[in-house]
Amino acid sequence: MKTKLKTVFTPLQAFGKSIARQFQPKYEVVCTTYQVIPGLPISKNEQKHSFDRGTGIQAKEFYTKVVTSDMTKTMAPVEVRLRKIYLKGKTVEQAEFGPVQHLKTLSTTKKKK
Repeated sequence: MKTKLKTVFTPLQAFGKSIARQFQPKYEVVCTTYQVIPGLPISKNEQKHSFDRGTGIQAKEFYTKVVTSDMTKTMAPVEVRLRKIYLKGKTVEQAEFGPVQHLKTLSTTKKKK
């Protein structure tokens, strides 16, 4: 009797998990590096690593690996963001190495002129 119930409920549980996964958010880790060369405008390079729906734990682990990496810390100025995307993108966590805020204000003031 128990084996018959397991054969019926196991596919139903898998179906329920696949339906629930459709309503979970996607995640992405965005790493932005800024390059400053005197006399030239500030350039930035974005690298995005996308994660599927329901993989928030893997995205968080990847984010912590990037933030704790020695390479990220030596490449200053760098901005690393963990974004949660459901309907709109929302930054969940953010780490900055170097004068990122100062560079953002410089690049926006130069664009306004």
